[in-house]
Amino acid sequence: MNRNINAFKNGICDGFPIALGYFAVAFSLGIVARKAGLNPFQGFLSSILNHASAGEYAEFTVIMANASYFEMAFVILVTNIRYLLMSCALSQRFAPDIPLFHRLFVGFGITDEIFGISIARAGMLNPWYNYGAMAIALPCWAAGTAMGIVAGNILPVSAVSALSVALYGMFLAVIIPASRTDKIVGGVVTASFLVSFAVSKIPALANLSDSLKISLLTVLISGIAAFLFPAREDAEDCAASDTLSEVTEYDT
Repeated sequence: MNRNINAFKNGICDGFPIALGYFAVAFSLGIVARKAGLNPFQGFLSSILNHASAGEYAEFTVIMANASYFEMAFVILVTNIRYLLMSCALSQRFAPDIPLFHRLFVGFGITDEIFGISIARAGMLNPWYNYGAMAIALPCWAAGTAMGIVAGNILPVSAVSALSVALYGMFLAVIIPASRTDKIVGGVVTASFLVSFAVSKIPALANLSDSLKISLLTVLISGIAAFLFPAREDAEDCAASDTLSEVTEYDT
């Protein structure tokens, strides 16, 4: 019980700066939601169930276009498909005895930033760490949308958009330390930036959504990196790592 409480507290601490960034970005989404005709409660409910800015923007756009529920479901599925890959990857970091419902709940609360701080932790992952991060980050995301609807167009659009810079800075804070300590990771990150930029300039791929492009590039680049630079660990190191994880890191 104590280890779960400690993991939950650690998740809250690491999720706090994410929550601040989410509130700012969701606030600007709230203005779009207001234009789509949503009230604050509907905006809050939408954001508490859909944790992606691109997915929600696509959702509000479909609403404004008076499209069908099927089209809305399809657009959101395509836009958010990358989270399927993230949840599968994160599931591999749990101990084998972690129940299925924990894996499902953690997968439901996956976002780019929560995935980043979770995957960066050493050893086996305690799902209560994710619950702590989700407990503070996701309500702030939903509250930001509701507040944006209430505020409407009172604030200048430029001022609201400027607040989202914190989100990108937070994401860089997740990937830079790992890139500095591991040259392979740094090379893969650099290659990802370059390939993503190159793909964005290809006219034949212009009709693909950004999320679908990200998902395809993630599978391609990570697959090539795993093939060229496989992680090597002998049996003795594996046993020592498992023991250390069970004794210490899983507790936190």
